[in-house]
Formats: sequence, C-alpha cells, structure tokens
Amino acid sequence: MLSRIFIQNFALIDKLEIDLKNGLQVITGETGAGKSIILGALRLIMGERADAKSFAKADAKSVVESEFVISDNMRLFFDAHDLDFEPQTIIRREIQPGGKSRAFINDVPVTLDILKQLASQLIDIHSQFETSNLFTEEFQFGILDGMAKNADILNAYQATYNDYQRTRKEIVDLQASLLDINREADYKNFLLAELTEADLDNLDFENLQQQLKTQENADQISELLAQSISKLTAEEFGILTNLSDVKSKIAKLQELSPEYEELSRRLETAYLEIKDISTDLESQSENIEINPTALQELLMVINRVNALFLKHQVDDVPSLIAIRDDLSASQHSVENIENQISEKEKQVVSLASDLESYSQKLTKKRAQFSEKLESKAREIFQKLGLEKAILKIDLSDSSSYNQFGKNHIQILFQANAGFPLKPIQSAVSGGERSRVMLAIKKIMAENNALPTLILDEIDTGVSGRIAEEMGKLMQEMAQDLQLIVITHLAQVAAKGNDNYKVVKYDENAITKTTIIKLSDAEKLNEIAQLISGSKITDAAISQAKELIG
Repeated sequence: MLSRIFIQNFALIDKLEIDLKNGLQVITGETGAGKSIILGALRLIMGERADAKSFAKADAKSVVESEFVISDNMRLFFDAHDLDFEPQTIIRREIQPGGKSRAFINDVPVTLDILKQLASQLIDIHSQFETSNLFTEEFQFGILDGMAKNADILNAYQATYNDYQRTRKEIVDLQASLLDINREADYKNFLLAELTEADLDNLDFENLQQQLKTQENADQISELLAQSISKLTAEEFGILTNLSDVKSKIAKLQELSPEYEELSRRLETAYLEIKDISTDLESQSENIEINPTALQELLMVINRVNALFLKHQVDDVPSLIAIRDDLSASQHSVENIENQISEKEKQVVSLASDLESYSQKLTKKRAQFSEKLESKAREIFQKLGLEKAILKIDLSDSSSYNQFGKNHIQILFQANAGFPLKPIQSAVSGGERSRVMLAIKKIMAENNALPTLILDEIDTGVSGRIAEEMGKLMQEMAQDLQLIVITHLAQVAAKGNDNYKVVKYDENAITKTTIIKLSDAEKLNEIAQLISGSKITDAAISQAKELIG
C-alpha cells in the first residue's frame, strides 16, 4: 500500500506531502490543476527518465519520495539485492539541477533497474489510453492464470523452464567449445608430440650449451692444455722443476735461520697446488675428445630446443614444459567436455519431462477457467454499457515450451452483435478502451495479488448510469487492493473512502500546485461542484448527498 507521497521542487510543486490510506482513494481537481504533475513525479519512483527542465527552481534538486507498507513476502527481493527489509519501505529519487539522478531504497543507493523491479511490484499506474499491455501474451496469461489460481503451478513451471533453457544453452556453449578444440586438435597434437619428443624433463640445456662450446673449440683447448702442461713439467726448464729447486734452497735457509720457516711453508703449499693443477690439466687433456659426430648431435638437440623457444615465444625450458602440460591437459578436456554434454543432455530430458507435466496441468486448468473468465467479462461489460460485447479466450497449443507453458493465448473481442470476433488489439475502439480495461482490472483485482493501482481518468467519456456503475466497480475493486483514482466524475468521487483535491494557488506571483485531503463537508462540496460546475446549487448538494449515500 502507498501510504505517503512527498514531492519537492517538481514542475509547479514547491513542496507537497500527503498521507494515503487503503481502500478507494479519489483525487479530483480542475483541468490543469496539476494532477498529471503528481503522476509524473510518481513515475520517477517507477524508474522513468528524469527531466531537469521540469524543476520548479532550476538551481535546486528535485526530490520525490514514496512510502509503502509492504508484506513479508517481499523479503526475497530485498535479500536478493542485499537491501534491508523494512515493513515501511521508502523509495526516493533525487535529480540534481544538471540532470544527474540518484535512486534510493530505504536510504541505500540502488540502480534504476533495481528501483524499477521493486516499484513494478508495488504500484501500477494506468492512464486513460494505456491499454497496450492488454495486447501482450504475458498480460493475457496473467488474467486467465489469476482466475485459475495457477500461481503455484506456473511458478514451478517457470523455475523448471529457466533451468531447461539455461541447461540447453550450456550444451550449445560446450558443443561450441568442443568444436573449437577439435578444429585445433591436429595442430595441438603435433605441438604436443614435438614437445614430448624433446624429453624436456631430462634436459639440462645449460650443460648442453657448455658441451657444445667445448666441442666447437676442442682443437684449440687441446693445444693450450698441452702447452700449459709442457711449461709446468719440462724436465730442465719447467716451472715445477725450477720451483722444486727453489723450494730446496729455501728449506736450507730455514735450517740456517728460523725466520725463513714461514716462507718455506708457503712455498711448499704453492708447489703442491701447482703440482695438483698440473695433474688436473693432464687429466683434462686426456679427456678432450675431438668428435665430429658428438658435435653434430649436440647441435641438433640445441637447435631443436631453440626452434621450440622461437615457435612458442619463450626463452627457457620450464616454460616449454608448462606449454606441453597445457596441451596435454587440453586433450583430456575433450573427454571431459563430452562427458559434461552427455550429463546435461540427460538433465534436459528430465527437465523436459517435468515441463510437460506442469504444462499439461496449466493447459487443463486454463481450459477449465476460460469460459468462467468469458462469462465474468460479459457480466461486467453489461454493467458498463457494453451489453453486446463478447470476450473470448483463444487458447492454442504451442509447438515448443515457452515462458508460459506449452500454450499460446489470444483474447478476442467484439463490442457489437453480428460481427466476427477479432484480436482485442484490433477490435476495441477508442470509446471502449477504458471500459474494457476497467473490466479486466476488476477481474484481476478479484483473483491476483495486485499492487497499488492508480487509474488516471480511465472514466473519461462516460456519464450517467455507466459512470455510476464504474464507481461501483471501483468501490468493489478497492476491497481487494488500494485503488487510487483520478477522476472528473461525481459518481466515482462519491464512492471514495478518502478524497483529495489538487489545487493551484499563487504565492509571491508564482503559480504553485498542491494536494489537500478533503473533510466530509469539503467532499460534499467537491462532488456538488463536479455536478453543477463552479456555481454550487442546492440541487447539486442534494444530488451529491444522494450519490454519497
């Protein structure tokens, strides 16, 4: 229920605040008083586009705030969007002078999309010529399913349908992935074989590079080793021979004076080290093998690894190993994807079975209640002066599952006897639109959990007995929901549980709009004025009292 409206700096409204109650809430006011301005502000709460040009004061922000009394079953929405649930929920829009807009739910900033989703469950604004939603399958199914009390079955069906659609899409995506993998399979298998053949796990690339350098310079290394060994070990002029002679002489000096002991020790150490080096050089010389075959083999291995580096755009063996492992894993992913597809295809079969069961139940109940809906519509049409009007539900089977089951629906209509039924969008005329829509809304109010409904001059163009019947219908509808009606008809205004009037006034030479709640006496005068015009007559007062009852 919409319990409060607050509007600031919007069009002719400087500041407006009004409390609303349940039941039939009637708003009246002269043409041009600003009723549409209030509706325009409420449409901002429903997420419609803001226009900074409509500000009363161009340099101040515009604020529209609505407070709703909501039921506990709305908690799911609040939990799903991480919002604090409050039984008294406040929705607010703020529009800055530059046109930037912000939306809030219980003082928490939200996107316009979330605002729209919540507002659509709380309020429904229907203006005089807004009948386009009557032409949609969703709306038409909503009328029939509401009467058939199909909510539980339909919710179960739609949850299953969403799973069914999602699973089918997942299969398509997996099949596309499998196709892509298979297209590249031959090339990937070639790359994997090439990397596997390189035996990367047992490859010491740095050591191979060192071996190659040694083989490439084997002749020069061998010659330098031989020359070095000769210099060290030549019998007469070798370093070791001369160093041995020096060592003997220093040993004698040590015997002559203790101060040469340290020098003798150091020389002994140096001699032993050089002798050891000589031994190592001889060993290295013996190990040097000039082997053209080994050189070619090393070149082949290193060239192959370098080619892999270039192909895969990496510069070390661990990176090649990682690529090889990824390629190997992708081979296994083919089998994994095939298994996933198989499992999801089984799920689709199971979901389709559930869908079929739910859709058959929906079809059966819809067929059972179609005639009841047609009869109820005829009953209301007759009250509204459409005595010959016929509404027919054309329910047909669908070749595939859709959002509403395995059916298609089309509401057929004809206002005059002797003419063929046509789809309602092409059969209903401008003069019949408001009455047909009111009849539909009346049926829905009896059978569906509708949000607060605002009817904006839906009674335009009717008078007399029809206007009286419209007022009664709205009074009946208000027993099932909060109904806010903007009207010029005395017959409708008289049925209000609470009445309000939109008025214009001047303040400091500036025209402004506001809304006031009418007392019983003010309500009587307002209805009398709707009957007789600006001059209220005794007859109008008397007739107004009769209408109020």
